[in-house]
Amino acid sequence: MSAQQELPPVPQWSGIQERHPQAPPLAARRRSRLVKVGNLTIGGDAPISVQSMTTTKTDDWAATLEQIHQLAAAGCEIARVSVPDAKAAAACKKIKEGSPLPLVADIHFDHRFALAAIEAGWDKLRLNPGNIRDERKVREVVEAAKAQKMPIRIGVNNGSLAPDIVQRFGHTPEGMVESGLRHLRILEDLDFRDIVVSLKAHDVRTTVAAYRLMATKVDYPFHLGITEAGTLRSGTVKSSVGLGILLAQGIGDTIRVSLTADPVEEVPVCWELLKSLGLRERGVEITSCPSCGRVQIDIVKLAEQVEAITAEYRAPVKVAVMGCAVNGPGEASMADVGIAGGKSMGLLYRDGVMVRSLPEAQLLDGLREEIEKVIAERYPEYR
Repeated sequence: MSAQQELPPVPQWSGIQERHPQAPPLAARRRSRLVKVGNLTIGGDAPISVQSMTTTKTDDWAATLEQIHQLAAAGCEIARVSVPDAKAAAACKKIKEGSPLPLVADIHFDHRFALAAIEAGWDKLRLNPGNIRDERKVREVVEAAKAQKMPIRIGVNNGSLAPDIVQRFGHTPEGMVESGLRHLRILEDLDFRDIVVSLKAHDVRTTVAAYRLMATKVDYPFHLGITEAGTLRSGTVKSSVGLGILLAQGIGDTIRVSLTADPVEEVPVCWELLKSLGLRERGVEITSCPSCGRVQIDIVKLAEQVEAITAEYRAPVKVAVMGCAVNGPGEASMADVGIAGGKSMGLLYRDGVMVRSLPEAQLLDGLREEIEKVIAERYPEYR
């Protein structure tokens, strides 16, 4: 995808409750101040945005841009990129010129790399000012960020707290919050408040407790994540539990699911999490039964095929793939398009009305036709 090619629009949350009035609302959203990151807004009533981080060597700007485009195509809205050395800093301008997404420069210790990202026009810094140590260098970065209206994310990790904080609090939620407040005070003393905060631990309970505690102390927007969550399966479970608890309680303004995997894999997990809570809509949402002895069609194969053919769609269509007459008709009728299986056949539903009876071999094609009709009629911008 070229830098000039436009990505399809992402549906926001304004119409979700109207389309699904039977769904009870979650807890009221925590009120946080607004922070602009490129063309996106974090905080306030802005939709909860999806982030990921590149894994390429940043000095290989072409490979880094290729991965950023892959992330964008998957639905990522903000890309974080590590700038760990002078060669990476030298690539910042090229990366900015070709990026379809707002860019966050991940900086540790050396203020010169933060200045390089600011000069290249990046959109946000991930920087803990206390790690730079030299007050003059911190001030230089803050003044440059102010001039470019570039926000800073303070990122606290439970595994890297300052020794005096560990001695006093241990690796606890209280220690994480104290670390965050310490970094915040440095920026606030320099009259800088364009800030996002993250408090990440590999442990779900510690992370949840830290965000809850910090929410009672500041009104800055929160970037949610479980750090070092694990591989695709275990990391998805841990992240979904931790972030789901917080989001359901109205805490969180932007999220990343950190996985030991291709970063593109992180993006659909974020979206499925947000979709499951009714906070965002993007792409097809599939309801499928787990199969049992009542099923008389190959429902597992059919569900996998439906997932594969609908991966290309971006419109928020609800699809049900059900295997028998017990729960099938009810679930199928509550979806935009649905299948209720019978003996070597299935009933095809559209908006709660049975529209066709098809043999098993024709169910996939029939379902695709109905999905495309729904997209054409309701979401023409995605055709």
